[in-house]
Amino acid sequence: MPIDLRSDTVTLPTDEMRQAMATAPVGDDVFGEDPTVNALEALAARMTGKEEALFVTSGTMGNLGSLLAHCGRGQEVILGDESHIYHYENGSASALGGMVMHPVPTSPDGTLPLAALEKAIHLPSHNYHFYHWAPPGAICLENTHNRCGGAILSPSYFAEVADLARRHGLPVHLDGARLFNAAVACGRPVTDWTQHVTSVQLCLSKGLAAPVGSMICGPAAFVDRARRMRKILGGGMRQAGVIAAPGIVALSKMVDRLAEDHANARILAEGVAELPGVSLDLATVQTNIVVFQVPGVAAAERLQAAAAEAGVLLSDFGAGRLRMVTHHGICAADCRQALAVIRNCWTARV
Repeated sequence: MPIDLRSDTVTLPTDEMRQAMATAPVGDDVFGEDPTVNALEALAARMTGKEEALFVTSGTMGNLGSLLAHCGRGQEVILGDESHIYHYENGSASALGGMVMHPVPTSPDGTLPLAALEKAIHLPSHNYHFYHWAPPGAICLENTHNRCGGAILSPSYFAEVADLARRHGLPVHLDGARLFNAAVACGRPVTDWTQHVTSVQLCLSKGLAAPVGSMICGPAAFVDRARRMRKILGGGMRQAGVIAAPGIVALSKMVDRLAEDHANARILAEGVAELPGVSLDLATVQTNIVVFQVPGVAAAERLQAAAAEAGVLLSDFGAGRLRMVTHHGICAADCRQALAVIRNCWTARV
């Protein structure tokens, strides 16, 4: 089998997850009667320090459902120009929710400059042009930050954004698909971040290795609105306990082991950084994502193709960049083997 470093979405469920799926007690979740779904939602709410949680099919549905619950048609979503919501979710908030995406520049560390956020918030007190602009609806953050190489945004930065949002009466939504990676890397509970946001989306099917699903967590009134949005989006499921069960295993058993993925990413990063002509700042490798630059798009495409032929799968990150993501299906020996393949392909200049 190939060494698949394209994404942590390729993880396979553990044996314990498969057993949990086979034996899960179930009911009709649309009626609120699936005990396994209810247990998963209660667990996610406790872990994030929020009143309630909602099980959804994917991170995209989680982010979209959250924005639909926060914003009305014609309102602006203020977010980073390198965010996952802006780049990789098919414009869903605009297409289905009539929202206006207002991107602000993303710093290399994944943060959005506070001055840029402040400037993006159009309020009546600013000037008469307010009535020409779409009104603000929500601010979105991402942690860890995918396109910034798995960068960790600090709790102190979250506190600053929360203060800004509070002054303007805006909710803050966190795309926390890999928030547990940040928590494990920093040795801190996820509540150090979630206490500063109104809502958060957590992915179960990346590093936590569940086969499907994400969680939306937030205040009870917000989750009630999000539940309605989930139904509108076709996400109301019946005997969903069979897919919620591995989510319970993911949250209970798979969080601490993310440190192994971070250590393996470091092995890859340190090896790739030694290759001549390759650009990789080791300070940017903070969790399980490694992004490196080669000279030109054509060189990146050739290296990706040659590595794939030799059994190592990388993802194209655009503009001559390639990405490697470590996960539950990758061990240290796999990383060393992958490095040998990449080194050979690069030395041969593919």
